[in-house]
Amino acid sequence: MKDFVLASGSPQRKLLLKQIGFLPSIIESANIDETPKKYEKPSAYVKRMAYEKASHVAAKYPGKVVLGSDTIVVCSAKIIQKAHNDEEQEKIMQALSGKSHKVLTAVCVIDESGKSRIRLNTTKIQMKKLSEKEIKNYVATHEWVGCAGYKIEGCLAGLVRKIIGSYSGVVGLPLFEAKNLLESAGIRQE
Repeated sequence: MKDFVLASGSPQRKLLLKQIGFLPSIIESANIDETPKKYEKPSAYVKRMAYEKASHVAAKYPGKVVLGSDTIVVCSAKIIQKAHNDEEQEKIMQALSGKSHKVLTAVCVIDESGKSRIRLNTTKIQMKKLSEKEIKNYVATHEWVGCAGYKIEGCLAGLVRKIIGSYSGVVGLPLFEAKNLLESAGIRQE
């Protein structure tokens, strides 16, 4: 079986899946409330988001395999929320400058029978100490718009000292986990 639904409008997730030979037949974003619950740990939050996105879309396509995913940036045990303007993004970049932080990506696959499986990928990122000019230059690119934290696949890549973990997970979909979950649900590569 090769037919599955991607519960994400992210062009990066679609490209990552294509890279390993998995092409969704349907792509649909899940419009859900992404507000963290009080005292919710980042790992619990990102897994819940991946599950809720997948289950929201799966309800529209009963009997289909659905893949949902969510990615967050965590610094000092706090989830970095999406910036809404340049000023907010500058503050995010200042907070990440010269520090290690984590990128957590959860993947949820719901199979034809409605059974869900979730995997969490954690990647450690070491950002160089950023100058004010580097921060302003990055913010001016607007590559970060719509992302929590930043987009590593753009010009920011030149400011990352070290990645320990999954590069594809930082982009938005850890391919090892996604491939294994899809295959366990009976989906095969194109």
